[in-house]
Amino acid sequence: MKLFDVYPLQPVTIAQAKGAWVWDEQGNKYLDMYGGHAVISVGHTHPHYVKRLTEQLGKIGFYSNSVHLGIQEDLTEILGRISGKPHFQLFLCNSGAEANENALKLASFHTGRKKILAFRNAFHGRTSLVVAATDNPKIAAPVNQTDHVIFAPFNDEAVLDAVFSEQGEEIAAVIVEGIQGVGGIHEASVSFLKKIRSLCDAWGAVYIADGIQCGYGRTGKFFSHDYSGTEADIYTTAKGMGNGFPIGGVWIGPKFTPWHGMLGTTFGGNPLACAAALAVAEVMEAESLMTNSSEMGSYLTDRLKTRTEIPEIRGRGLMIGIDLPADKAGLRKKLLHEGRVFTGEAKPNVVRLLPSLALTRAEADHFLEKFHEAYQS
Repeated sequence: MKLFDVYPLQPVTIAQAKGAWVWDEQGNKYLDMYGGHAVISVGHTHPHYVKRLTEQLGKIGFYSNSVHLGIQEDLTEILGRISGKPHFQLFLCNSGAEANENALKLASFHTGRKKILAFRNAFHGRTSLVVAATDNPKIAAPVNQTDHVIFAPFNDEAVLDAVFSEQGEEIAAVIVEGIQGVGGIHEASVSFLKKIRSLCDAWGAVYIADGIQCGYGRTGKFFSHDYSGTEADIYTTAKGMGNGFPIGGVWIGPKFTPWHGMLGTTFGGNPLACAAALAVAEVMEAESLMTNSSEMGSYLTDRLKTRTEIPEIRGRGLMIGIDLPADKAGLRKKLLHEGRVFTGEAKPNVVRLLPSLALTRAEADHFLEKFHEAYQS
């Protein structure tokens, strides 16, 4: 048997990791400025994270949601505090796609409607309805195709008004990323998010804030949507939530009333997953990582902007997109193979930075040095 070949792989085998650094099998050291798609939020193998998981594994690794699991309540309490949303309810699952699927299902239950409004260049996941709400027909199989999803241009308030005027009574939910990640690090404007909130209120639709990549403290606030000064009805989280251990969450506003069997999952919220998420939340709080993310993000973008030949640098905190001229399309590979720095990409020609929220000034300087060397070569 062999692996199903669906991933374009970098020719590097990572054997060890610590903090913002990884080592390959030959012992070469790389700076990780991508964190495996924004997953590594507190740094690789953080000692508190390792301790929490190890201790939990020594007690109980798994039991289903058919019994009371106290660690779920511990997690819910700290997440309510650090996010500033203690009045919300939490449903635990396994991934971002699953979180978004459940959010859309909740919206449909609540409104009795079928239509979903999503936006161009959106990415919400690869399963069932969320892949239909993802603006990439290539990854939607025929079985995923549906007329329940409406796409509108991102940040276009006039079109948003027009869509609701025509179909508002059919729209169950609007789902929007605070910053589009896969779409190239494009931020939803404050006025756009305010418009979504007001239209959802006026037409009885549910506002779903997809915080899978742009949430969990990455931008300096717990949810990037919070910069708008509005509150969504449902928030979704995953990637940075478990620092690599699979866990997702649906943050459900107080207007939603649960009933037994409404949602369900076998592995979601298991003790090991909760221990991972609890450790992440504790480290984020103790080490003020949201503040650090804001400060290090500003430091990086300010210095990157000194290269006036770069067309544009976008993002907030440690979610940064660097537009490259066409003749610099190979820069990411140079960074990896010559500079030994991992970064991400979005097309066309966008380098994505999604490092640990614990990134230090010295590590940021190391990246800047290697980026400038690769850019000039």
